[in-house]
Amino acid sequence: MDEIQHFAGPPDWLWYILFYFFLAGLSGGSYVLATLLRLRGGPGDEPMARIGYYIAFPPMLIAPLLLALDLGRPWRFWHMLWNTTSGGQGINFKSWSPMSIGSWALVVFGAVTTVSFAASLVRDGKLRLPLVRWLDNRVFNVVGSLFGLFIAGYTGVLLSVSNQPVWSDTWALGGLFLASGLAGSAALMLLLARFRPEAKPSTPMLSISERLYSLLELALIVAFAVTLLAAGTQGMVFGLPWLLLWLVVLAGLVPGLHGLFTERLSAGGAAVLRHSLVAPLLVLAGVLALRAAVIFSVQL
Repeated sequence: MDEIQHFAGPPDWLWYILFYFFLAGLSGGSYVLATLLRLRGGPGDEPMARIGYYIAFPPMLIAPLLLALDLGRPWRFWHMLWNTTSGGQGINFKSWSPMSIGSWALVVFGAVTTVSFAASLVRDGKLRLPLVRWLDNRVFNVVGSLFGLFIAGYTGVLLSVSNQPVWSDTWALGGLFLASGLAGSAALMLLLARFRPEAKPSTPMLSISERLYSLLELALIVAFAVTLLAAGTQGMVFGLPWLLLWLVVLAGLVPGLHGLFTERLSAGGAAVLRHSLVAPLLVLAGVLALRAAVIFSVQL
């Protein structure tokens, strides 16, 4: 009986959901890192923070569309937000439903990233909207970052509360997806900082952050593997062909771990991610491969 309850039918997710998970992690992670830089307030931190706010906005346009497409009938997505039942019309929020909470978090965080994106354009002299710059203060950014943390880790938590083998056999997915999203966001911000020289003073500190997030991600991968070993489902996600994706995941950790062992937490020196085009792309490939291995291995 327990086995039947555990092994529910797979959700048959397509590539839409993979890129939804990927983009949500980068959006939430970039917003959090941008806010931490703004709060730090060092030389170059504000230009680098704007890079993070710029990154956070486009995924929040694409991710909800991908989620809606995966529903099969995307035009019904708004029903998750608004109750259309006769006599019960109104806001459709179910505090006991992870899907409902996630849908509303997407809406709120989408509004937050829109304001911060527009305010960054104002600060860069590309737009004249004083109101959004007034709204986009540090308190607003901190509150927005709480939603960003939720969005970046929520996808892993959503899997954990399902009734699927692997996903429900571990507690590590929420933290793993969050650490992975933060590492990927730091790598992407460092990559784009190549085109914004005034952000250069912040690159050493952001490189240190990427190293620490990579170390945390590695620790959570180990915890993930150990919990699956205890449940006896490790072969589903770590066997072939998924092992090939895990090799990409581990390759994506190499730049950060290399910097950690060679430069430790020094802000000086030649950090790999600051001077290489390949390293940030490798980190991002690892972020995508992690989600692909976890999502699709359960469905075959």
